[in-house]
Amino acid sequence: MTRKLSERISLPGFDETPVGPTGREKHEFTEPVPLKSHGPARIISLCNQKGGVGKTTTTINLGAALASYGRRVLAVDFDPQGALSAGLGVPTHDVTTIYDLLLNGKADPKDAIQQTSVEGLDVIPANIDLSAAEVHLVNEVAREQILSRVLRKVSGDYDVILIDCQPSLGILTVNALTASHGVLIPLECEFFALRGVALLIETIDKVRDRLNPAIELDGILATMYDSRTLHSREVLERVVDAFGHSVLETVIGRTVKFPDASVAGVPITDFAPEHAAAKAYLQVARELIHRGAVA
Repeated sequence: MTRKLSERISLPGFDETPVGPTGREKHEFTEPVPLKSHGPARIISLCNQKGGVGKTTTTINLGAALASYGRRVLAVDFDPQGALSAGLGVPTHDVTTIYDLLLNGKADPKDAIQQTSVEGLDVIPANIDLSAAEVHLVNEVAREQILSRVLRKVSGDYDVILIDCQPSLGILTVNALTASHGVLIPLECEFFALRGVALLIETIDKVRDRLNPAIELDGILATMYDSRTLHSREVLERVVDAFGHSVLETVIGRTVKFPDASVAGVPITDFAPEHAAAKAYLQVARELIHRGAVA
């Protein structure tokens, strides 16, 4: 019998002489080779019920980084705030959105897909209409699997589908987890962000037990890290101590370049390609490919 995620997480002691920010030996993950063919996509939810931890920033920049390595990527804006769509510079009004696809099972998802300024990175947008979806889905049969049925129609066209979840554990997030092969948890290096991870792991376990036996924890990505503060260092140490090698080696630092890139409507890999943050997301992409979370 397969053990739950929460039972499979290792709990090693934190390295007293860390080499990298996470206390493990740093690796330079090699640049991945181009794929000879594309699809079907591996679907990954970027999930954390706490807001402001870097889910949207990670979805945008990880998607762009994977696209730069020749992967075909579809980003799904699954948050009524529509921040992912805005951050990629795509319109969200008077267009077909993910909300329309959820409510109309006969709609073609390809009608909602929009190209971004990044070659190989497409997006299904969202807007405030999505906030009404939970009400409409309450009486639907198999309501937790509606997003899965939508994405199944376009999965063959992409190598990876990234779902930017809203900061809650409601029906929409459960839909995303049910549709996903893996979960990537962006975690701000701040105490209150750390407190909610155990609850999120429990939710993933419940989805795994009842709806999606194949779902895996692809990793925990430490974000908004500031090595100058004792608090950031202590939180990162506690995360590694609790979740071991589930924590990615790559750590995303704080920088004003992220909001600047969002205003420009482009990923940081295009806005400031030589910046350390851009290089960090390229490293995240290489690490996930190295781990087998992405082809």
